[in-house]
Amino acid sequence: MKKVIILGGGVAGMSAAHELIERGYAVEVYEFNKQYVGGKARSVDYFGSPNHPYPNALPGEHGFRFFPGFYKHVIDTMKRIPYKQGKSGASVFDNLTATSRVMLARYNKTPLVTVASFPKNLSDIELLIHDMHGADSGLTTYEEKFFAQKIWQLITSSTQRRNNDYERLGWWQYLEADKFPKNGAYQNLLVQGLTRTLVAARAEKASTKTGGDIFLQLIFGMCDPTVNTDRVLDGPTNERWLYAWKDYLLSKGVIYIHDAEVKKLHVDKKTTAITSATIDIQGFETEIKGDYFVMAVPVEKAAILMDDDLIAEDATLAYIKTLAPSTSWMNGIQFYLNQDVQINKGHVIYSDSEWALTSISQIQFWQNYNITTKGNGKVKGILSVDISDWQAEGRFTTKKMAQDCTRKEVAEEVWAQLKNSLNVNGQTILSDDMMLDWFLDRDIQEDGTHANHENMLQMPLKNREPLLVNSVNSWNLRPDANCDIPNLFLASDYVKTFTDLATMEGANEAARRAVNCLLDHDGNSASKCKIWPLHEPAMFKPLRWYDKLRWNDGLPWRMHTPWWLKLFMIPWVILCLVAGLFQLLVKKIMKS
Repeated sequence: MKKVIILGGGVAGMSAAHELIERGYAVEVYEFNKQYVGGKARSVDYFGSPNHPYPNALPGEHGFRFFPGFYKHVIDTMKRIPYKQGKSGASVFDNLTATSRVMLARYNKTPLVTVASFPKNLSDIELLIHDMHGADSGLTTYEEKFFAQKIWQLITSSTQRRNNDYERLGWWQYLEADKFPKNGAYQNLLVQGLTRTLVAARAEKASTKTGGDIFLQLIFGMCDPTVNTDRVLDGPTNERWLYAWKDYLLSKGVIYIHDAEVKKLHVDKKTTAITSATIDIQGFETEIKGDYFVMAVPVEKAAILMDDDLIAEDATLAYIKTLAPSTSWMNGIQFYLNQDVQINKGHVIYSDSEWALTSISQIQFWQNYNITTKGNGKVKGILSVDISDWQAEGRFTTKKMAQDCTRKEVAEEVWAQLKNSLNVNGQTILSDDMMLDWFLDRDIQEDGTHANHENMLQMPLKNREPLLVNSVNSWNLRPDANCDIPNLFLASDYVKTFTDLATMEGANEAARRAVNCLLDHDGNSASKCKIWPLHEPAMFKPLRWYDKLRWNDGLPWRMHTPWWLKLFMIPWVILCLVAGLFQLLVKKIMKS
């Protein structure tokens, strides 16, 4: 039995182990974290402060998890992970629950609330009608039409134009944000606010190829009655997913080693293959040998490992070093409340917040989870917040950038931005007396190199696990899952994938690609891992085909559609609608 060494035990590493162990390989996973599995997807235990410890840990998050309807790869894996705490035959996929609303909160303005998915009942339809005719978005008619035209351009642009022209064009520039008032409704709601739903992207930096593709996936999902556009787990991530995943892998024979940091990969210059890896396991360096090696560490760690020996065998691996600085701080903070404040039946986007906040009131979605048995027994609600812009100045309690603040200062400013976004029109949604405690992700650490600071809470911060963010013209820097080193394969969210975004979905897809390459090189006849492209409705296929013809001739996209194509689109659209209704009927029959 051939042995595969997997370096990194996050979603990518565990996904690769899952696919390989089911195909007859011996698998060893070496994970840097001393306690947790799943990398950045993990939840963590918060036992309180040293002065006020808790007997039972409260659940914290590296950053809250959500599973959009267009996710295919990680969902397929979740369906294959048994969940023994559930009903007979249950999988961790059964622990996903759909949200129903999305809220855009604003300073000094009534929040905008809309449906998260295709309307499924009367209240959804009533809310959608209100959005179209009664919501005070602050957008002008011109801004609404302009944005709609830009989205239509994306929908009808060919894949070739997106992959080439739009990869070199920033999302901010594509939407021509600078022609509209600074911090106005167009910039805050449509350009920045909606981009925050992508999490690992910034409007100012993301390419239109990636930002546009993922934005369209969310839009297409909302238009599909069979898709839940936004789903969350019904409990802490570890308990509802990751621990069951690790148990399954161990039961299949995977060896999972914690507190293990890869230091170097050794190359045989004659065969150009990896002979072994030097791994620091609990403080002791060990040489680990295997037939194949799968690198599933984050991009900033991979860049360190790309030494002269590896680059000499494949010069393109040097691009990982170029890609590595494209990381940013995107981490979570939880506020533990003395009541379950259900701000919204889903995610909240704080469109005016300086630090690009998003949040979710978690307990409402956590079925069969008794939070009162955690912490000091007084916590009844958890407001989980993601902070996506650490390089912006605060507004209410500090004028410093988030990354220059202390942990306490971060918590105070985030709380202030939340209150000023939600407590509008005389309503008090959040008040100081509600907050019992808070927990900032442990990856945001005090920089101990500044010895002149006496109190640890007053030390400046560093981020141990930054997140790769998409940037303009970075696609060609991303490596494929295979390389010129015959027994080394790359499986992480910086690998070229259809997803093209640092997400659980991207990590899982990258792992599947790495396993497929390994199977191919090994001559293994086992079935390849399934790879799904992004979904594009067939209805728009003729329009994209027409744009492809124009792109091949070096012509720009244009709004005007020739008369013959308009004529063809009439029966084509009818055919697509009939086919869609037929597929919907078949799905309902199969479920019944």
